[in-house]
Amino acid sequence: MSTPETQEVRAAAKWVRITPRKARLVVEHIRGRSVPEARTVLAFTERAAAREIDKLLKSAVANAEANHNLIGDDLVVKSAYVDEGPMIKRWRARARGRAARIRKRTCHITLTLAPATTATVTRAPEAPAEEKPKRAPRKKAAPKAKAETKPKSEAKPEAEEKPKAEAKPKAATRKRAPAKKKEESDS
Repeated sequence: MSTPETQEVRAAAKWVRITPRKARLVVEHIRGRSVPEARTVLAFTERAAAREIDKLLKSAVANAEANHNLIGDDLVVKSAYVDEGPMIKRWRARARGRAARIRKRTCHITLTLAPATTATVTRAPEAPAEEKPKRAPRKKAAPKAKAETKPKSEAKPEAEEKPKAEAKPKAATRKRAPAKKKEESDS
């Protein structure tokens, strides 16, 4: 049995002046998607890396159409990854004659496109919402031990009838002036 050879189109952008970590965040959104869907996702992504990845995706589609006679809209992003490139090192003056290193990171972005029928999706399948484990129902608090529970409308007239004799008067919070001394008379 011979396996049919799949046509894959590869495009790479090297020495892109974006941090690899930031570019990976954008690349994760288009992995496994069709080309039109990936273009839409990149168009509405506000990150700067999305512009560079969009350019690379357009280049890969142009390569597929020109060199392999494939239809661009029928392609799927089979793999997309970001590797670290060389680091540009600069120095910044700091206090007391010291210097701090500034690392300007670069990256190499690689996209691989394949026809939709032969592409193996590397994207993780999303779990359906109905398979989520359900929470146990909350236990209701036990009712307080009262002789009778009455609705609020009946409880109000009783409260008005009974004056609160049990309530203690509040303690005075201000200081009292010291008592005047009685003067003793000499007589």
